[in-house]
Amino acid sequence: MILIGRNTSPFVRRVAASLRLLNLPYEQKELSTVANRQEVELYNPLGRIPALVLEDGEVLIDSSPILDHLDELAGPDKALVPHRGPERRRVLKLVAYALGVMEKSLICYIERQIRPADKLHQALLDRFVAQAHAGLAALEAECPVDGWLFGSRLTQADVSTVAAMDFLRAFWPEQLPQGRYPKLDALHSRAYALPAIAQTKV
Repeated sequence: MILIGRNTSPFVRRVAASLRLLNLPYEQKELSTVANRQEVELYNPLGRIPALVLEDGEVLIDSSPILDHLDELAGPDKALVPHRGPERRRVLKLVAYALGVMEKSLICYIERQIRPADKLHQALLDRFVAQAHAGLAALEAECPVDGWLFGSRLTQADVSTVAAMDFLRAFWPEQLPQGRYPKLDALHSRAYALPAIAQTKV
């Protein structure tokens, strides 16, 4: 399999980390949606990353369906999202919080990097920041003092939360200082003990 995209994207990062956690071999083409847009569009006409090229040449797009396929490959005993029932719904809800943090943080990054300072819509930017923090606060409230967000083993909720935190700290660090969400900070440290997490950070 070939993963398309750079791990600076939290959406690509959560796929890369999941591939490693599930022991699924892959190669990676580190394409940027800015510098390599035309090549990215060969895999996804929307010009978005990640994409995953399967061994038979089929191309999957968007991190959520990609991760669903990886869980299917790994089987229910190894999958990062439970197969069914309230456990599955619970993990997916936590993942949705983390995805919301990613999405709002990415919008803020684009707004601050591309739009001229005198054209910034500050009220809208403040709203996106507040939404990102609402997601982090919800994850903090659900996070145990020890262990993982759901149950005794790491799930996609943990992988996606770490990817979201790292993106925000890389591109807008003053929004996520150490200590603002202490239980998430501890979760982040626990996750970094795993090579699949540590080795996919850019």
